[in-house]
Amino acid sequence: MHKAPAGTVLAFDFGEARIGVAQGDAELGLSHPLATVTGNSNDEKFNAIAKLIREWQPKHLVVGLPTHADGTEHELTRLSRKFGRRLHGRFNLPIYWVDERMSSLYAESLLAEAQVFGRKQKAVLDQVAAQAILQGFFDGGASEYFNGREEGSEE
Repeated sequence: MHKAPAGTVLAFDFGEARIGVAQGDAELGLSHPLATVTGNSNDEKFNAIAKLIREWQPKHLVVGLPTHADGTEHELTRLSRKFGRRLHGRFNLPIYWVDERMSSLYAESLLAEAQVFGRKQKAVLDQVAAQAILQGFFDGGASEYFNGREEGSEE
C-alpha cells in the first residue's frame, strides 16, 4: 500500500461537459469539494484550472479513471488519460490515476446523507465525486503514476 506524498493535492473527476475538482492535504488525509469547471472550449476549462492551481499550489494532481464494472477501459477512460497528460504537459506536476468506479455512488450517498437533492445535488455532484476520488487516493488507492514518461504509444 502506497503512502500519498505530502502536500496539497487537487483531484479531478473528468467529464466532457463538466470537470469536478476537489482539494485536500495528503498529510491530514482530508479532502473537500472545491469547484466544478465548465467552459465552451478546452482553453476556457484549462484557464479555470490554471487559476485553481495558482491559488492552491498543489504538489501533485489526481485524475479519476472511469472503467467498466469489470475494470476494462472505454472511451471516457481514454479521454481521462488524455486530460491527465494535458494537465501534466501544461502544469508540469506529477499525475496519479485513481480507479473511480465507486466515486459517483459514494458522492450520491454523501449528498443524500447531507440532505442535498435535485438541482442542488446536480450542481455539486462532480465536485463531491472528485472528493471521493481524492479520498480514495489518500486511502491508498492510486493505481498509476505519470510524470511525463509514456507507458506506450496511446493517441
